[in-house]
Amino acid sequence: IPQLSTGDMLREAVAAETEVGKKAKAVMDAGQLVSDEIVNAIVSERLDADDCKNGFILDGYPRTLEQADALEKMLSEKGIGLDVVIELKVDDEALVERISGRYTCANCGEGYQDSFKKPEEEGKCDRCGGTDFKRRPDDNPDTLRTRLMAYYKETSPLLGYYFAKDSLKSIDGMGDIAEISGSISSILESA
Repeated sequence: IPQLSTGDMLREAVAAETEVGKKAKAVMDAGQLVSDEIVNAIVSERLDADDCKNGFILDGYPRTLEQADALEKMLSEKGIGLDVVIELKVDDEALVERISGRYTCANCGEGYQDSFKKPEEEGKCDRCGGTDFKRRPDDNPDTLRTRLMAYYKETSPLLGYYFAKDSLKSIDGMGDIAEISGSISSILESA
């Protein structure tokens, strides 16, 4: 099932020049944050794609209680149920270290990390052999700490929201990748 990141969906909608993508581009070009209305419309549009018919994973959405309410309404209108919400519990400083050290292959998108997952051969992608790598400019400690504050103010209330709906499952995100993946798989299989 596809993993749907709101950032990726926004960039795809802008590139495809959909009606919603044009609205998002105008806002982004003006240096403003894309409104919930636009983000919700892009998510709704994306959920109608054929590859979402058997399910999907939302990554980075919803981020606010307002978006959660909009998602609930959107899914209801589409006749889709929400199976589970997974929280990965990670120490803030470990999260800053992990994210500020991540980078991807510019060719295939394979992910790497400075301390935990380097290419087997330095400077060469394990998956495609590419030698060009990129980092997000906002993946730096100062920006990440600012994003964490925004998380605590705007997104963390969603934990209570989904807990009250009996949808929330929490996983210790401090383990190794295989252990965390196994925990996620177990939750998804039982959902």
